[in-house]
Amino acid sequence: MQKVVALGGGHGLAATLSALRQITSDITAVVTVADNGGSSGRLREEFPILPPGDLRMALAALCADDEWGRTWANIMQHRFESDGPLNGHAMGNLLLASLWNENEDPVIGLDRVGQLLKVIGRVLPMAETALDIEGTFNTSTGRIVVRGQKEVATAKGRIESLRVIPENPQARLEVLTAIRVADWITMGPGSWFSSVMPHLMVPMQQDALLRTKAKKILILNLDATSSTTGEEFAGSTPEEHLEFFHSYAPELKIDYCLVDSSVVRNSVALDEAAAKMGGRVIAADIRKAPGSVHHDVSKLTLHLGHIMGPKLVG
Repeated sequence: MQKVVALGGGHGLAATLSALRQITSDITAVVTVADNGGSSGRLREEFPILPPGDLRMALAALCADDEWGRTWANIMQHRFESDGPLNGHAMGNLLLASLWNENEDPVIGLDRVGQLLKVIGRVLPMAETALDIEGTFNTSTGRIVVRGQKEVATAKGRIESLRVIPENPQARLEVLTAIRVADWITMGPGSWFSSVMPHLMVPMQQDALLRTKAKKILILNLDATSSTTGEEFAGSTPEEHLEFFHSYAPELKIDYCLVDSSVVRNSVALDEAAAKMGGRVIAADIRKAPGSVHHDVSKLTLHLGHIMGPKLVG
């Protein structure tokens, strides 16, 4: 059974996890913890907890594929609609917040919910504590500094730099162990600056990525000018994404860069950007439908399975 660690956050990571679970049951999802919008942002303001939203989506993506698992996946994703304070909150966010508010260790709480949902694999936070993301952008009106995952994800302009606050956050031992023993590591797709890049900004985690013998797959977004939600600016070309990634982890080797064929405008430049990272580009049809900003799970399963080899779940 191949051991796979999937790094990311939000809808992009959920799509990758939905594909990976068809390939192996030994999956560890490592999820960003900087969400400051919506239900997660409100809970984070009220309680000293990790933002639960991206962790909830990862749990739901790995729910058991039976009546129990599918029922709980729907419950976890249920979002209240009312004129009161519960409006907009996701049930899974409240469940995680209640466990953590009882002074439950974040990972123990995630494991408890994982047992309830009978998840395939395990879901872990990227860092010990909640983080903020800060980006510096060049815009038509000058340089601006933007703070917050939501704000960075929707900022317009050319990004200059990115950092997490507090700097040098502490990684979880469980994450470092999973990376060390993994056969494969995937990163992306998703909001490049707020879901993918932050994984390079936890020093112990980047060091673990450098030391592991696992092969690494970077899954690029379907549109270099948008995230999987269609809101993030994120640069103008796929090779710019690779170059920005490489600038924050110049020693990190990426074996494969999986990209949808439709977003490749300059194959030579993209190949060169991937080669700088020690890898090669695999261009394939992985889009849900023409014009869609979402990856097709079955297509991702096909191509990730082809890359990783024939050892599928029996």
